[in-house]
Amino acid sequence: MSIPAQADTITPSEAKSWAEAKGNQLLNTFAETDLEKRYAALDKMFLEDIDLNYIAQFVVGKYWRQMSAEQRQRYQDIFTRYALSIYKSFPLEFDTSQITFSITKAQIRRDYAQVYANIHLNQEVKDVNLQNILVEFRLNKTNGKLRIIDLKLGESSLILSYRNRFYEMIAQDDGDIEWFLEDLETVTQSTELQNKQKLEDQAYM
Repeated sequence: MSIPAQADTITPSEAKSWAEAKGNQLLNTFAETDLEKRYAALDKMFLEDIDLNYIAQFVVGKYWRQMSAEQRQRYQDIFTRYALSIYKSFPLEFDTSQITFSITKAQIRRDYAQVYANIHLNQEVKDVNLQNILVEFRLNKTNGKLRIIDLKLGESSLILSYRNRFYEMIAQDDGDIEWFLEDLETVTQSTELQNKQKLEDQAYM
């Protein structure tokens, strides 16, 4: 992964403190029973604490260089909406009283920090892998602000899964960037509509 040239230096203690604070903030957000308020708080964290512009460029790789300035701006706008809509399609109902986490270590690798965390479900489950979840994420620091540039659950990398999906879409569109942008807009709109329906359904409950 190519880290932005303007990345600032990070210390292990700084990375661990940031991760502790954000982890607690996330648990408090999941405890919000009103789905609309929960989404609003999660969206705010997403936009502030994840480097979406960097990730957007990374996941299209070589195709970024093929985009015009107008296409790049349009793509980044759609990608932000896509990322915000996709996470809402997953179950976000957790009993936060049964969840604890610990930041086990933080290592500095070139211009980013590799942070390791253990999420523990404080109840009996049959699958041990679901009781103890290992999470690894990378942080970079630009203009004095720490933000996530990748997240791994087990062996699954968020940005690599995005890249695989987008490369498949571009290949299906014969490498045509305009077609890809149209397809990405269609997928994003569809997911946004599903999320809107979910909010409306909760309002009637």
